[in-house]
Amino acid sequence: MKALVFEKFGGPEVLHYQEIDTPQLGPDEVLVEMKAIGLNFADVYRRKGNYHLEGDPPYICGYEGTGVVKKVGDNVQGMAVGDRIAFADVPYANAELVAVPKDKAIPLPDEISYETAASLLLQGLTAHYLTKDSYSIKSGDTVLVHAAAGGVGQLLVQIIKILGGTVIGLTSTEEKRQAALAVRADHMFLYSEDWKQRLQDVTEGNGVDVVYESVGSTLMDSFESTRIGGTVVFFGMAGGDPVSVDPRMLMDTSKTLTGGDLWNVLTSHEERVNRSHELFGWIQEGQLKVSEPTVFPLSEGAKAHEYLESRKSTGKILLIP
Repeated sequence: MKALVFEKFGGPEVLHYQEIDTPQLGPDEVLVEMKAIGLNFADVYRRKGNYHLEGDPPYICGYEGTGVVKKVGDNVQGMAVGDRIAFADVPYANAELVAVPKDKAIPLPDEISYETAASLLLQGLTAHYLTKDSYSIKSGDTVLVHAAAGGVGQLLVQIIKILGGTVIGLTSTEEKRQAALAVRADHMFLYSEDWKQRLQDVTEGNGVDVVYESVGSTLMDSFESTRIGGTVVFFGMAGGDPVSVDPRMLMDTSKTLTGGDLWNVLTSHEERVNRSHELFGWIQEGQLKVSEPTVFPLSEGAKAHEYLESRKSTGKILLIP
C-alpha cells in the first residue's frame, strides 16, 4: 500500500508518498480502506517533532478518518467486510489501509458522507464534550465563544444554539465574523475593537454565564466578561500561554475555572458511538452544518500541510487516498 511518510522532522518538504508494508491485522482490529482523512494541527506538531513518536522511521501522521472495512480480525464481532466506519483517534491514518481497533471504530450511517464525517469527528466531538461535560449548556445561557469562526468554534456556536443558548462570538476579521454569523451566532465582535465593553452592553452589564476560552492569552479578559458565579472553560492556547489564576479571585467572585481534554472523555466504544451519533443525528436533521472542506490527494500531503500552516483555510482540510 502507499502512505504519506517522513523520516526526519521538519517542514512540509520532509513528507513524501511511498510504498510501504500493509499493516498487520490484530485479532481485535479491522482493516479499513481509507476514503477520507482529516488533517489537524496535531499532525503538523508530530511532523515537526513537537510530539513524542513511538518506533522508528518512516513515521506516518494522521489520527482521524473514514473508510470501508476490508478485513475483520478473528475476535471482532458485530462488524463485517463492507461496513462504513469512522474514527477520531487511530494512528497511522495517512495511508491507503489502516488497522483500526474495534473499540475505536464508529459505525457511519449511509446518510453521512465519508467527507462530512472526516471533517466533523475530532472537532465535533470536542465541541460536544465542551457543551455537555465541561459545562452543560442550558436553555437561556449566554455564552462567549473565542475564535468562533474556527473549526471547533463554528461547531460550538451551532451546538450551543441547538441546546438553547445565546452566542456572543469573537474573531479577528470581518470575513470570519460573517462566517460565524452564518452559523447563527447572535452577536459577533472583533478582537480589534472594544469587545469587552460591547459584551457588557449586550448583557446589560451582567456578563456571560460561560466562556469557551481557546486563546490562552485572553484568559483574564474572559474572567472579566463572566458574571458573578460564572464559568470559564479553558481548552486551548492558540494565542499564547495564559497567566496564573489567583484562587482568591475565584473565591471572591464565586467563579469557576475548568479545563477539558477529549481523551479523558472518549474512554470507551460506547462513548465514541453515542457522542458521534448525536452529532450525526443533528446533521441529518439539518441543525448542524459542516463547512465545505478543502481537499488534497494524499499524495500531495506536503501541499496540504503547507496550506494548513498558512492559516488561510477556514474549513477542514481533507486528504483523499
